[in-house]
Amino acid sequence: IAASFDASLRRLRTDYVDLCQAHRFDTETPLEETMQAFAQVVRQGKALYIGVSEWTADQIRQGHALARELGIQLISSQPQYSMLWRVIEDEVVPTCRELGLSQIVWSPVAQGVLTGKYQPDQPPPAGSRATDDKGGARSIERFMRPEVLSAVQGLRPIADELDVTMAQLALAWVLANDNVAAAIVGASRPEQVAENVKAVDVRIPPELLARIDDVLGDVVVRDPAMTAATAPA
Repeated sequence: IAASFDASLRRLRTDYVDLCQAHRFDTETPLEETMQAFAQVVRQGKALYIGVSEWTADQIRQGHALARELGIQLISSQPQYSMLWRVIEDEVVPTCRELGLSQIVWSPVAQGVLTGKYQPDQPPPAGSRATDDKGGARSIERFMRPEVLSAVQGLRPIADELDVTMAQLALAWVLANDNVAAAIVGASRPEQVAENVKAVDVRIPPELLARIDDVLGDVVVRDPAMTAATAPA
């Protein structure tokens, strides 16, 4: 961690970063060693705060306790979260609320599926993530089932009613969770960034939130065990 941090700061041409996050839980290293390394980075002024990514509720609780003992602040969790992937809602989010952490979520549009560009029983658009044989297609395959794509198309009337794009609807939905501080978005063109940013001003009324749940139904993944199940071996 120390060596990687120094190398990162050199590449970034800065003396410190605001936040450093442990990406995935390291099952091969005692947690005490990991947290001591992060504490050293904070004490040296190279990072102001620390966070985690894709940790279970129990792992977050353990990390938070160790951070307090070491006199540093664990402030964030970076999980996958979207209308289709809600595995953090039952355990991670309540734990984080209790401990004072918030979520910086990734894949809020489910690898692009929630934009509505993938049609059921149709080949994916040329150049899309689903056609990327270098890893993109594998990362999106869980959402490419016909029943999922059909359900997603059912969200289009809701987006139209709010006069927003499907992507803006998906982003506004994750931001409606009061434990979500920010959503990480990807873009291949500048205009996509400009469009996505508009989602911060979108408010989804309770009746439409309920309709979203009804439309998506059983295709939503909610099992908290999936956080650990999808971690690298």
